[in-house]
Amino acid sequence: MAYEEILTETRDRVGVIRLNRPNKLNAWTETMSGEIVDAMRGWNDDDGIGAIVLTGEGRAFCAGADVGNFAKRVETNREGQGEQLRRGGGVNITQFIRNSKPTIAAINGYAVGVGLTMILPCDVRIASTNANLSIRFIKMGLMPELGSTHLLAQLIGLGNATEMCLTGRMVPADEALQMGLVTAVTEPDELLPTALAKAEEIANNPTRAVMMIKELLRKNPMEDDLDAVMEREGLRDQIARRLPDHAEAVAAFLEKRDPEFNR
Repeated sequence: MAYEEILTETRDRVGVIRLNRPNKLNAWTETMSGEIVDAMRGWNDDDGIGAIVLTGEGRAFCAGADVGNFAKRVETNREGQGEQLRRGGGVNITQFIRNSKPTIAAINGYAVGVGLTMILPCDVRIASTNANLSIRFIKMGLMPELGSTHLLAQLIGLGNATEMCLTGRMVPADEALQMGLVTAVTEPDELLPTALAKAEEIANNPTRAVMMIKELLRKNPMEDDLDAVMEREGLRDQIARRLPDHAEAVAAFLEKRDPEFNR
């Protein structure tokens, strides 16, 4: 379907989403967020898609929230006026991405504020050499969101996460790689091909097994009980042994050929 603020396409078993407000450096809006979720939900239900790439049109991935309405919000958010305190800010989209088919963020420029926090739940982050990343909320007098005070610290360690959150500074691609915030850095013209190749590599693995591994990686890293970790792994391994993709892998090994999963 046609969207207002994103572009979508499919390439073999990979769905591609491009944030499409290049004249605003792909500034985030509620409309954009809803369209991303809608596109991903459709691909999550499509057996022909095994992974999803997120990137931006133009010279930025996403330069943060569209601040056009901030002045109005400041004016109305006085005592007894404006928005009410509420729970759950942003958690739903974070959990949605974490529970989605594998997502690869191709960071093609600025990834600032929500432009950074929205990709922390992704499974792989690849940056262009001209990428700059910042959890910049402190510069607006605001709080990090979308679970980022947990996810960022989990990715790069509490010390690095604290320094990034309290300074709001820009982190260039090479430093992001050293921190572990991204897994690879490429030249700008190689960014999307690299991300697509990684997405295709993942998409061609058995999707049902991939999703169970994602579930284990969500639950087990923070689990103190090693017996509980191994029980979760064992139960899912017993399920995987009964799936057609395991039988195909064994047959392909014996026949000395590449397996054909997800058939």
